[in-house]
Amino acid sequence: MPPTEEIKCTDDDCFLDLFENHYTYDVPEDHDVSALSCPVCAGTDCLEVVEL
Repeated sequence: MPPTEEIKCTDDDCFLDLFENHYTYDVPEDHDVSALSCPVCAGTDCLEVVEL
């Protein structure tokens, strides 16, 4: 089953607090949240993976 990550946006000006990223393919080992951007504020350095 492809991995799912919960990611939070830490930008104080962004109203999005959490989103889920569902992968549909094998994710390369070097892939991390720096390759993503917030769907609301488009920030890239404000994303963090939520560790459960």
